[in-house]
This record gives sequence, C-alpha cells and structure tokens, in this order.
Amino acid sequence: MSVDERLETYGEVLRRARVAAGLSQAALGAVLSCSESLVGLIERGKRRPTRGFTLAAEAALELNGDLLSRLPNTTAMTVPKWFREWPRVEENAHTIRTWEPLVVPGLLQTPRYARALLSAEPGATEQWVAEAVETRMRRQAVFERAHPPMFWALMDECVLRRPVGGREVMREQLGHLQEMAQRPNISLQIVPLEVGATAGLLGGFALARGEGMPEHISLEDAAQGSVTAHEETVRRVNLRYDAIHTWAHPIHVSQRLVREVAAKYDE
Repeated sequence: MSVDERLETYGEVLRRARVAAGLSQAALGAVLSCSESLVGLIERGKRRPTRGFTLAAEAALELNGDLLSRLPNTTAMTVPKWFREWPRVEENAHTIRTWEPLVVPGLLQTPRYARALLSAEPGATEQWVAEAVETRMRRQAVFERAHPPMFWALMDECVLRRPVGGREVMREQLGHLQEMAQRPNISLQIVPLEVGATAGLLGGFALARGEGMPEHISLEDAAQGSVTAHEETVRRVNLRYDAIHTWAHPIHVSQRLVREVAAKYDE
C-alpha cells in the first residue's frame, strides 16, 4: 500500500473500492441493503458509517480491513474537516513531537480533562462533547500498537497550573501524565514560566514522521487549523520547535515539576 493510500479517508477508500468493482452508488446500496444517498453521504464524509455497514462493505468489495482500520478515527463528525487527516498521520508515524502552550496534548488527556476542555467550546451540546471525547480517546490507541510511536511532548508550565475542570480533574490528569512519562516511548519536558516570552506563545502544533511518509505538521489557531506536509512550512515549524526546546527543563526536572504541581492540587 502506498503512502497516499494509507492517508485516504474512509469515504475515499469506499469510493475507490466501489469504482474498482464497477459498481455505482445505487448498485452498492442495493448490495448493502441501503440507499444510494447513504452511500454517497458516507463517501463524502457527511454521514457516520456504522460497524455493520463497514463489515458488509468489506465483504461486498473484497477488502481486507481497509475500511475497518479507518473506522475508529474517521467516523466521528465532531472532528473538524481540516483535522481529519491528522489521526491517519498519527497512525502511520514512528515519531510525533508536539508543543502545547496552554493545554495538555490530546494524546495525553484523560477523558474528564478532555470533557472539561471541549465543554468550553461555544455552542457545544452534551452529545457533541461526548462524541468528541470518544474520538479523542480513540486516537490514543496509537500508544497500544505493537510498535508505538516515539512521542516527544513539550508543554509550557502554565499547562500544569491552569485548573481545567477543577482540582480533582487536574489531580487525575497530572497523575496520568506521570504514568505516561514512565513509558519508554514517551518523553515529557516542561518550559518554565520564568523564561517569559518564547517562540511558542503564538500557538500549539505537532510534527509527525513516518516510514515512507513526508513529515506532516498540524497547526492550531482560534478559527481553523491546518494539516500540511509543505516542505518550507515544515522546516519553519521544526526551527520553532527546536527554539522552544532549548528553554525546556531536562526530563527528570520536568517530571519533578509535574509531581510538585500535582501535590498542590491535593492541598
């Protein structure tokens, strides 16, 4: 399978397999006992495919897990359109580096921390929040792979001190950070507040590398972020990451700081 095929969405894989089988949307719908419009909506990413639909489509199109493997990270419509490529990049990455000036990185968040964070989104409904939390937790499955990616997390100290969800939620979240930092593939470093201004105050980002895959970056902003492998953009973000990293505490000092701040939430 090529890199481009690995990065295809669920809908793109379904459409490619359907066309290769010589079936129209109506014909595939007849085989799967569903409407032509449903097949079209799923192919365009406008409707959530069920596990039953996925298994039936895999059998009808003689696929070998191509759809099923994309089901966990691509079915929740709570994921912004611009971000939907990123979980697939994560799944194919052997190294992920991230910088967060304000919040715990998504791959290290607990469900209650994620819920508190997502509940602050303007207009968020309970159903939207529940689905968004579930989607975020599913992304963390990359750490349970036989060969999980190396994960280098840089965070500003204010991430530890911002009481997202309250003291109990933060105590749990910082305890989770300590546990995850014990894994051999996860590195956690904190940039101290005393540094003042750094090159990272303008926003968070993540970089991912994979075998046979160009390096990708995910950039965040208040309106709409972006995912790109544009060479010059990747180069500039790498330089920014390196500049931030020079200010970070060593790993053992960072872990001690996390423990110290966690203890304050016990007081």
